[in-house]
Amino acid sequence: MSRRCLWAKVGSLKDEHPMEVSAQTSQNKLLGALTAGEARRWSPLLESVELALGQILYEPGAPLSYVYFPTTAIVSLLHVLENGDTAEIAVVGFEGIVGVSLFMGGGSTPTRAVVQSAGQGFRLEANIVMAEFNRAGPVLHLLLRYTQALITQMAQTAVCNRHHTLDQQLCRWLLLNLDRLQGTQLAMTQELIANRLGVRREGVTEGALKLQRAGLISYARGHLTVLDRAGLEKRSCECYSVVKKEYDRLLGPDRVVGPIA
Repeated sequence: MSRRCLWAKVGSLKDEHPMEVSAQTSQNKLLGALTAGEARRWSPLLESVELALGQILYEPGAPLSYVYFPTTAIVSLLHVLENGDTAEIAVVGFEGIVGVSLFMGGGSTPTRAVVQSAGQGFRLEANIVMAEFNRAGPVLHLLLRYTQALITQMAQTAVCNRHHTLDQQLCRWLLLNLDRLQGTQLAMTQELIANRLGVRREGVTEGALKLQRAGLISYARGHLTVLDRAGLEKRSCECYSVVKKEYDRLLGPDRVVGPIA
């Protein structure tokens, strides 16, 4: 059966009850929020993928062939300057989707998407995502709500980088990444963190040492473990809580697939 015929067949299903999904698929919150009807349309077409550390999912200006739904990986969205320097504008993990510019109408984006914590995920072909989005049903509202949450993260990152100390930025960055992992350990070098924050490595080294002395983290050979999350949150600026509250409001466990009333 061709993919087009398969899409037409599964697209006729109309069950609107919460879906029963495999444990692996439901690790991504957006896939886990789909109704049973949407799940049946998507399930045969989702492709399980390994996302390797440093793998580039798309480059600035390139057309998007797939969107990605991370489950255990973290993807960094980077703005690339003319001289090759980069700065992170957002991170995406199991809460979201990589490739929002596709269904927002742009087709491409001036940012780069690169895997900064290896793991698994799913990908879906661009034309399938657009077909579902253009149905103007519950998936449209779900993806738009996620995009609003992502824009909030981007805006708050810009504010944080302009107005808050490097220590506060580091705490915010660690907490955002921690929220997108299962566990308390991050496999991140200080050089990578400095690259993501757009600062000198020496500044990250000094900041990490302060957090270690305060008993908030431990760091050895590229492995950072958060020992005191509550203490890290107290030391962070308000930017982390603003982002988290907006994600919870728009995509929390009690949210339905449709629009917010």
